[in-house]
Amino acid sequence: MIDDDDDPERSVRLGLIVPSSNTTAEPEFREFAPGGTTVHAARMALEDVTVDALDAMSHDAVRGGELLGHADVDAVAYACTTGSLLHGPGFDAELEADISEAAGVPAVATARSVCRALEALGAERIAVVTPYTADLDAKEREFLEATGFEVVAIEGRGIEANTEIGALEPTNARKQVLEVVDADLAASIDAAFLSCTNYRSLDAVDTLEAELGVPVITSNGATLWDLCRRLDIAVEAPGALFAEPSRHV
Repeated sequence: MIDDDDDPERSVRLGLIVPSSNTTAEPEFREFAPGGTTVHAARMALEDVTVDALDAMSHDAVRGGELLGHADVDAVAYACTTGSLLHGPGFDAELEADISEAAGVPAVATARSVCRALEALGAERIAVVTPYTADLDAKEREFLEATGFEVVAIEGRGIEANTEIGALEPTNARKQVLEVVDADLAASIDAAFLSCTNYRSLDAVDTLEAELGVPVITSNGATLWDLCRRLDIAVEAPGALFAEPSRHV
């Protein structure tokens, strides 16, 4: 809960820690962040989305939180999906704790935010679509299944260059989901998850939910929902995750 008694006119400041090559998280956060909030980012060096590069990048996370603390942000999100699940369950929680301590405010990490979002939706059987290479898809499956979800399908685009991922459009995301989740699969899952904070996909969620008949979440959507939930702020954004007031608190 924000305590704004000292400065009632001050905007709520949302902090983002993003890979240096990410061109999607900030625009999507700014598009759907609640009125009266501002978005402020710190960057970590990353060009290619590979296991080794993501591992090296994670060492910059705490410094990013510390720097955002200088801007007096109210909460911080580590906005990288595979970067926060790379070392399995528990690594995401450690990231949240370490960043929170460095910034002096609540913190969330995308991988943990995705799990919280799926739990809020009551989803157990899920299909996952990513822009990643096969080795990162395997890491993501391993993480989600170890966290308690049944991954009935996971498919990636095989892209390493993060700028190439950021060039994809919501129409690309919709097409990829529909190629992976046919009518039979849609009838057997509880939710679909579009992974990667650099994959522009939030604008495709409403259409996909209407076509598939199941909730669809994205990395940025789940992270924004979780970050604002920590601050007790309601969010209006696409999808079932944001539809129920009870899911904002």
